[in-house]
Amino acid sequence: MSTLRVLVIDDEAPARELIKLFLKDHEQFEVIGEAENGFEGLRRIQEEQPDVVFLDVQMPKLTGFELLELLDEPPAVIFSTAYDEYAVKAFEVHAMDYLLKPYNRARFGEAIQRVLSAKNEPSAAPTPSPTALRESYQQQPAHQVVVKDGTKITIIGTHKIIRIAAQDDYSEIVTKEGKHLKKQTMAQFEKMLDPTEFVRVHRSSIVRVSEIAQLDKYGKETHLAVLHNGDEVVVSAGGYTKLKEVLGW
Repeated sequence: MSTLRVLVIDDEAPARELIKLFLKDHEQFEVIGEAENGFEGLRRIQEEQPDVVFLDVQMPKLTGFELLELLDEPPAVIFSTAYDEYAVKAFEVHAMDYLLKPYNRARFGEAIQRVLSAKNEPSAAPTPSPTALRESYQQQPAHQVVVKDGTKITIIGTHKIIRIAAQDDYSEIVTKEGKHLKKQTMAQFEKMLDPTEFVRVHRSSIVRVSEIAQLDKYGKETHLAVLHNGDEVVVSAGGYTKLKEVLGW
């Protein structure tokens, strides 16, 4: 087997050093670099195309899941993190492994063996899908949304989102600063946003409840929500029921 090129991404230097130390026991792997945050890690993955990435979950500005979401073809990933709540469905989405800190050489060796087995039998362990990873690991409401437009990456705090509207294969995120398109479904947004703050009022619309200034009867079974910024959003019968639950009507 040819040498597998490894990139280590973790915001804690001791964690990066431990991974590099343990990798010295496995001659099939070559560490080609490291990164201390998600932005630097993203750049290095795109530039160096590693075969394997050891990736932390919680990092400043850009999390491990958001990093993967920005990659068209992610490498094989082994998560290395102190947060066990993100591991719920790791193997269902074919992540190579999930190392829970602190771990020892023996546990590290198991993760290495998974990678080697996958390389020998690619069909037995495909690399993870960014969308599936994010959907499966998202246990808590998201606090930010990452949008990629060409080479530009914009981080939008969810507290800035006024509404989200379906636009063909994309979703349009509306904030006070402007609008952004993201290739993500309404169902995915509905799952990741805080249900006490955001309601999917229509199959094509999600609205921040606090942005609703007025709610009027619109049709036989529909309503019209007028937002503080002047936007008008149709509210379906099902969406109206959800709104009433959140508002305590």
